[in-house]
Amino acid sequence: MLTDLEKDAIRHHYQTLAGALPGFKPRAAQRQMIAAIAKTLSQSLERAEGEDLPERAGESILVVEGPTGVGKSVAYLIAGGVMAKSRGRKLVVSSATVALQEQLVHRDLPFVVENSELPLTFALAKGRGRYVCPYRLYQHTADTTQGELLAADPMAALWERKPEAAELATLKQLADGFYYRKWSGDRDDYPQTLDDSLWGRITNDRHGCLKAACPNRPECPFYAAREALDNVDVVVTNHDLLLADCAMGGGVILPAPEQTFYILDEAHHLAKKAVNQFAADFVTGPTLGWLDKVATLVSRLDGFISKPELGGLAIDSAAAAIEHLTELVAVLDGVPELTAPEGAEPLWLLPAGDLPEGLVQLASNLAMVSAALEKQLGQLSDALAEARKEREADTLLLDRCASELGFFIARAEPLAAVWQLFIQKTEDKAPPIARWIAARVSGNRRDYRISASPVSAAGDLASTLWRKASGAVLTSATLQSLNSFDLLLRQTGLAWLPETTTLALESPFDYAHQGELYLPPLAASPKDAAGHTGEIAKWLPRLVDLSHPVGTLVLFSSRRQMEEVAERLSPEFADRLLMQGTLPKSRLLE
Repeated sequence: MLTDLEKDAIRHHYQTLAGALPGFKPRAAQRQMIAAIAKTLSQSLERAEGEDLPERAGESILVVEGPTGVGKSVAYLIAGGVMAKSRGRKLVVSSATVALQEQLVHRDLPFVVENSELPLTFALAKGRGRYVCPYRLYQHTADTTQGELLAADPMAALWERKPEAAELATLKQLADGFYYRKWSGDRDDYPQTLDDSLWGRITNDRHGCLKAACPNRPECPFYAAREALDNVDVVVTNHDLLLADCAMGGGVILPAPEQTFYILDEAHHLAKKAVNQFAADFVTGPTLGWLDKVATLVSRLDGFISKPELGGLAIDSAAAAIEHLTELVAVLDGVPELTAPEGAEPLWLLPAGDLPEGLVQLASNLAMVSAALEKQLGQLSDALAEARKEREADTLLLDRCASELGFFIARAEPLAAVWQLFIQKTEDKAPPIARWIAARVSGNRRDYRISASPVSAAGDLASTLWRKASGAVLTSATLQSLNSFDLLLRQTGLAWLPETTTLALESPFDYAHQGELYLPPLAASPKDAAGHTGEIAKWLPRLVDLSHPVGTLVLFSSRRQMEEVAERLSPEFADRLLMQGTLPKSRLLE
């Protein structure tokens, strides 16, 4: 139940914000949203000390559709902030896009804190891949020769080709900036756009990270950002990171779900992103390539680890995987649905239910050996970490081995995940598992991408998020289909929590009298990319009055088309143009 103190606090902070803004006009829909959020979160069931999580039926979950102009972020930050502080919870605000995350951190949260007197501290949680790895950065800018890095295996070298002078110059600039603390190590804070391939060399993932054993951990920006989350009231993140945390059990990257109130903005993206989170795929050619190198890796670990039998088991599993994958490729070469000329990518969608007879035993064998290999590589990683504690003289070599081992583990995981999904039996009325195989033909080379995905992630969301969360609010401008929340509730698993509350707010805008709709008579269909792009470039200047510039936002569904239209605009427009990708988003927003 909502207490009088909580009601008074919410009312006070909202009125304080209103009084701080000249001309502020209260919006009925915003007030309605604030009240609904507070009431819903107040229904959160407490977990008694020493007891299991309470059975949750959605009593503390709200789904609210708020059209543009309602002021959703102010509503959920004030109501959610007060309730989180009052109930001793963390407030995790998740969105689908980087743009909204940056808006929340750089504009909305500072605005609310400054004008409402609600003392919220906050931090942005990003994936490891958004931060530089100091260890890898310094490796790439050290004076030592590249041949020192496990030169016996070209894959393990820092460069598989001669680096360009511009690449080396950029790396040195990054290293100097980070070392002298002129740059935080956050990719989004760097003043210039960084090439993805170059960035990939100096960032890391959870498999390649040396964690506590890393000599550069004290200056690691990822761990610094992670530790900052423990000391703030509000954590801003994205749906992908939230779902990844849920898949690992919750509380691994973000605060524990049972201690968290979640605000999921742009919630219409959640179901699709959840399906992607629990999907997996791999390509046969590259997979056979890294499997063939497992024995070479293990031979380099020989003498370092205390349990050499682990290496032998991993070699055997990799060899078995190669044997079964080679047999699979031979079978797929004879599948009519996958026959196509060079350059084509035919797709074989496997029927729902039981696998075709020729794949049943192969899938079972591959599921068994890939799961074993994933486990054994993980055990090798643990053994290597133990060896590092005892062999300080070999620290550099062991670190490099650990980083390379992470490469193999990162590829063993999706291999095992695909085959587990392939052999997984679905219960009656449960959403099926989609399985498909695509062929890629290039010259004499023929590869297959093997993919599997749950058709719906409703069950996963219900078990990993909704039944664990202390409370949650899902919001967006468009959540209903045909004036009903039923589809969203089914797709997100909330249909299984019958006490979930839904609310549709009215728009504060009078579109019928305030809006203008233009339907240009374009001759080219969007399917005609070149013609359609040309017509947009011609029409756009007619809709923008440079004599009275007030700012015009143009949205594209294609990055390529956006860039081509920008190139075709006359210089008078180009001089006033800000385009995504030319500067970091924070600089564009400034």
